[in-house]
Amino acid sequence: MLKQKNPPVDRAYTTAVIIFILGLGTLLPWNFFVTASQYFNERLAANDATNNTQVEKAKHYNFDSWMTFLSQLPLLLFTLLNSFLYQWVREWLRVAFSMVSILLLFSLTAMLVQVPLEPQTFFSVTMATIWFISTFSAVLQGSMFGVVGRLPPGYSSVFMSGQALAGIFAALAMLFSVLSNTNGSTAALGYFITPCVATVGTLLCYLLLPHLEFARFYLNGGRNDKLDTEKDLFECPDKKPLNGHNPEATALQESMFFAELNQNKDRSSVFAVFKKIWVMALCVTCVFAVTLAVFPVITVRVKTVYTENIAWEKVFTCVCCFIMFNGMDFLGRIAPSLVQWPSKESCLFPVAVISRVIFIPLFMVCNIPDSRLNVLFSHDLAFVTIMALFAFSSGYYASLCMAYAPQLVQCKDCETAGALMTFFLALGLSLGASISFLLGKLV
Repeated sequence: MLKQKNPPVDRAYTTAVIIFILGLGTLLPWNFFVTASQYFNERLAANDATNNTQVEKAKHYNFDSWMTFLSQLPLLLFTLLNSFLYQWVREWLRVAFSMVSILLLFSLTAMLVQVPLEPQTFFSVTMATIWFISTFSAVLQGSMFGVVGRLPPGYSSVFMSGQALAGIFAALAMLFSVLSNTNGSTAALGYFITPCVATVGTLLCYLLLPHLEFARFYLNGGRNDKLDTEKDLFECPDKKPLNGHNPEATALQESMFFAELNQNKDRSSVFAVFKKIWVMALCVTCVFAVTLAVFPVITVRVKTVYTENIAWEKVFTCVCCFIMFNGMDFLGRIAPSLVQWPSKESCLFPVAVISRVIFIPLFMVCNIPDSRLNVLFSHDLAFVTIMALFAFSSGYYASLCMAYAPQLVQCKDCETAGALMTFFLALGLSLGASISFLLGKLV
């Protein structure tokens, strides 16, 4: 048996940092639009005389539900299409073209801040922009999951942590915009310029990735011009992608992961892989269906009881809805690196995931003005507590689902498992967006 030569080391964790930034970049478009919900609703209501109150004007367009639906439906459709695109369009072209297109569409959104438009025209243009940005984001996200799938397993959790940070990034940008002393249009312009700059930075990081020895080694299927390609062949162990406490174990795991990639290039069929991961696939669908059913459509309607405090009322939605959600979601996504419960074999795992449905009625009886339902949790603290548990559980179980699925298949099928999980993740988002229309009518 030939002596195995260890793969390159990720020096200074440069590849991990870039993967983190790429994860952030894939979800920036969605987060910057959803966090700007208040801006869009106020602009639609400003010159619309069809209803009497601003709340009724916002409900007339049902902006939040349409935004959620039109941003998630392309994700589902193009996640499927991306399975065929990767065979015909080279990865670098898909990623680069998607990022440039997102940059141009965000630039258009920023310019529209200063352009006076009739509410109906503004609504139509914004919905079209959301559709196309979401389309390119879906291609981008699917392509990036394929890239991450070729790296050692631990990088999937790094990528998803970056995605979680995208929401915090957008929420803080909105908070600074709200707190700035500039007028509304100037603050909104600065807000939408931010993702333009961030998208350029993300594109530069992607272009840098193939020039790193560690990344090039795995992206080339474990081949490197500077390294011997003859490796030992041995069986891949059970993968623990979230356990980074033992550097030696991690190095051995990565070495074995690489070895099996070279050992067997013949992948199992999609159906065969699905039979092994179907529980995790349905769980990730349920997690995101529940999350998108109420966030942001229902949660942005909750108002503070301290209406006499103008400053707090101004930042309440930004702080208690978006920053709280994204912050706790981020903590939930990194928590499995410390604790993984329930285990992937436990029947308690799907039970715990399904139990999150309780958050739907809990949010609907919070302090929502003009609600058809009785308000049971009127205090701000009640809403913040529910939001914290809701967001943490969303990030935690989503991260566990995406990490457990590749552990249920052989290393050679990890990329297929990742693609399937991405599809069911998108399916959950689309289902949640559809359910949000019904829930929006009930409150």
